[in-house]
Amino acid sequence: MHQDLKTAARNVNYWSGVTTLMPLLGGFIADAYLGRFSTVLISTIIYLMGLILLTMSWFVPGLKACENEICTEPRKVHEVVFFLAIYLISIATGGHKPSLESFGADQFDEDHHEERKQKMSYFNWWNFGLCSGLLFGVTVVVYVQDHVNWGVSYIILTAVMAASLVIFAIGRPFYRYRGATGSPLTPLVQVLVAAIRKRDLAYPSSPDQLYEVPKTEKTQGRLLCHTNKLKFLDKAAVFEDKNNPTAEKQNLWRLATVTKVEELKLVLNMILIWLATLPFGICIAQSTTFFIKQSVTMNRKIGDGFVIPPASIYGIAAIGMIISVTIYEKFIVPMLRNTTGNERGLNLLRRIGIGMSFTMVTMVVAALVEKKRLGMVENDPKKGADSMSVFWLAPQYLIIGFGDGFALVGLQEYFYDQVPDSMRSLGIALYLSVIGASNFLSSWLITVVDHVTTTSTGSHGWFGKDLNSSRLDKFYWLLAAISSVNMFFYVFLARRYTYKNVQKVVVADCHEGDDDAVV
Repeated sequence: MHQDLKTAARNVNYWSGVTTLMPLLGGFIADAYLGRFSTVLISTIIYLMGLILLTMSWFVPGLKACENEICTEPRKVHEVVFFLAIYLISIATGGHKPSLESFGADQFDEDHHEERKQKMSYFNWWNFGLCSGLLFGVTVVVYVQDHVNWGVSYIILTAVMAASLVIFAIGRPFYRYRGATGSPLTPLVQVLVAAIRKRDLAYPSSPDQLYEVPKTEKTQGRLLCHTNKLKFLDKAAVFEDKNNPTAEKQNLWRLATVTKVEELKLVLNMILIWLATLPFGICIAQSTTFFIKQSVTMNRKIGDGFVIPPASIYGIAAIGMIISVTIYEKFIVPMLRNTTGNERGLNLLRRIGIGMSFTMVTMVVAALVEKKRLGMVENDPKKGADSMSVFWLAPQYLIIGFGDGFALVGLQEYFYDQVPDSMRSLGIALYLSVIGASNFLSSWLITVVDHVTTTSTGSHGWFGKDLNSSRLDKFYWLLAAISSVNMFFYVFLARRYTYKNVQKVVVADCHEGDDDAVV
């Protein structure tokens, strides 16, 4: 569409942002009303409609970008249909992504020891499969786009999604299902209202005096152990009239169980972790925008004239993640289980933190590589960076792939595992929203940096018309600095975090401070 660097990067970030924020709505609908299976089914159909419309935008004469083969500016109708198609896919992704992953995790019984361990491996192998699909997308499909045409690649994607729909539907008789339980947000609001209403009541002398449904009467979900964090919320579980508790128990806006109180605590604690992972997401956003733009300017030839498509270089990150996940699952987890006794090997937040540290290194390496590329452009403006191999970008892609194997998989498992049981799809959506919000923040940061550097230098600033007139190396150094400072904030939160603690036998078996444990 002949968009300049800033406009193209901004449009990619906007679409990626919407695509990864829509799951918040889709996850809520799945948990509250439709159930995960139905949400996946409906979303896949909408996804297929978007792909069909995208295919039509290439082949239908009235919807094509131009009537002539040489196209300097696309027709308005093509732009409208194109963006309508990709945002239809974006809406479908909102239901598909959080519901499918959480539906897969629902197939494991958390009360069964072996299945619980298998569930911990599930997220690793889920991402192994996801990266394998990504690798196919950025190599085979991108090659078809560059060397055949975009229309044929759309047909391939449409056929793949149609096959996916058929395979998913065939498995219907064999799945385990968890029904929708109504709005998962209402009980959280009820706890907050009850706590505020009873803010003047005294704390009980013992947590045992707080209201909880007896385990023998619990018909749905699991009971959580009491924790000493955010104690002001405990007042929601305090009886106002101990002489007449029956009437109070019937009003959920006046009295909440310990489990409901703890579920609200979990959600509030997750907000800070969510915020602390945003700089990580901003760094990840560069791999699908500026990193690929860099590859366009470099030498992508291999052997006798074969040219690597620019987007295919992203496959190195997928390979890095596949290697990282495999090593972690097959070697690191068994070793750490034996030495630490933790079923996961590393606890969730520690795994995420390790991945975030890889991202900081990625930005440093990216800055050094870009500085070298700009130096070659300066020394030989006519030839530019064409003599510099695209594989100079391989280290930064490989490192970010290794980091994703820790951070992204850890975030998925964290947000699925630590949310209330009734919010599992919404939990996966929260993970996706980290990437979505980060894409919007990345666009905002580009705008701010461009304005500040343009004002201070009087020229075009760090972002010019193209990469050769830009200073992406300085932008990468800025991201490395932001990530480094944020790491201190993240470690501070992680060291004070209390994981979900589930009752397995009786309330007396609850142990405060268990590290990532299910008691």
